[in-house]
Amino acid sequence: MTSPLYLLLKTAQKRVERWIETEAAAEGVSAAQAALVLVLGRNDGALIGDVAIALDVAPSAMTSMADRMVRAGFIERRADPRDGRSSRLFLTDKGWAIREKAVGLLDELEKQMNQDLPPADEAAVRNWLGNMAGKFGREDGT
Repeated sequence: MTSPLYLLLKTAQKRVERWIETEAAAEGVSAAQAALVLVLGRNDGALIGDVAIALDVAPSAMTSMADRMVRAGFIERRADPRDGRSSRLFLTDKGWAIREKAVGLLDELEKQMNQDLPPADEAAVRNWLGNMAGKFGREDGT
């Protein structure tokens, strides 16, 4: 009997997450912290709410993660000049250094994931996963 697609996807996701956690821990960060510095590397100074959306986490979880990252010296939190109630997150020099390590980690992951995957199949998998992410979007509709 063939495994349901859902279970195959869930198993693959869990194993990839464990790999990332193990490799990121060797660099002194968690997978969640690595994801945060990757997002900020593309949009340094992003609103904390926008980062929460990008990481698909609850705003309260994002606030806690940002607090830990500030204490660790990876990011700075600054008030938004247009709305003092909102916070923007900026990478510190230490955060940029961790981001470079995270980029290398993800490059290695991509190589391993694509090792036996023909380019046309890779494109199809990316398209399918993107469609699934959109089809089963966040609870808040995003």
